[in-house]
Amino acid sequence: MPVLPSWLTDPLWDQFAAFLPERPTVDPSHPLGCHRRRISDRIVFDKLLQLLRIGCSYQAISDTTCSATTIRNRRDEWIRLGIFARLKQIMLESYDRIVGLVLDQIAIDGSITKAPGGGEVAGPSPVDRGKQGLKRSGMTDGYGIPLGRVLAGANRHDSPLLAPTLDLLDDLGPLPDDITVHLDAGYDSDISRTELAVRNLHGRIAHKGEKAPIQASQRWHVERTHAWQNAFHRLARCYERRATVINAFFDLADTIITIRSLIRRAWTTHRWDDRPKRRP
Repeated sequence: MPVLPSWLTDPLWDQFAAFLPERPTVDPSHPLGCHRRRISDRIVFDKLLQLLRIGCSYQAISDTTCSATTIRNRRDEWIRLGIFARLKQIMLESYDRIVGLVLDQIAIDGSITKAPGGGEVAGPSPVDRGKQGLKRSGMTDGYGIPLGRVLAGANRHDSPLLAPTLDLLDDLGPLPDDITVHLDAGYDSDISRTELAVRNLHGRIAHKGEKAPIQASQRWHVERTHAWQNAFHRLARCYERRATVINAFFDLADTIITIRSLIRRAWTTHRWDDRPKRRP
């Protein structure tokens, strides 16, 4: 059984394949005029989706169709070409054009996950007995579509990560004049308010010591997005050590979340040839 339904992976692969450079199926410079055929990019892409969803090792997912070394090499090649970041960006643009990003309401929050292998952006987790952990400062629009994230060690506080997270707004193009940023009590400080003020952003920040249900503001959207991302076990328990690889997997997961939301929301308003028979 596939890890993701075909109505989701097929359009994802069509766009991903458009970014891939052309490669010959055999090496034309081989001295004997023959060589093993190159592993199909679609096979490696499907393996990466399985890795992302299941969270197992490269050796566990390899088989006769593709080795673990090929998966890692092809993954690094695609990272160097910037394909994962470009795929995420074009999916955001497509979602904004068809449905519309709710950019006048922004939610930001941090989430701590396990990082047993350590790595460049890992640190001792304050909620897991000092074991290695990863924190992501995620930003979403008013519906919960992931707009970007900043990676740091689990021991980093949310507040210092607010400024680099807000800087990601510059990559989104034209923004509304009036933007409200929803934050939890961890950002209740003069430093956070200053960072919002210098960017002409309005902050709705929960106050420390005051109980407030998460439904009282729009902050619950980013909490739901964290749950969507943690459903990809490669992110919930990260064994990758390099920040570029972790960001690539996050970009792939955010692309899946975005295109899934796009298909679900456009199902009742648009028609296309391979539209699912039932609303996803």
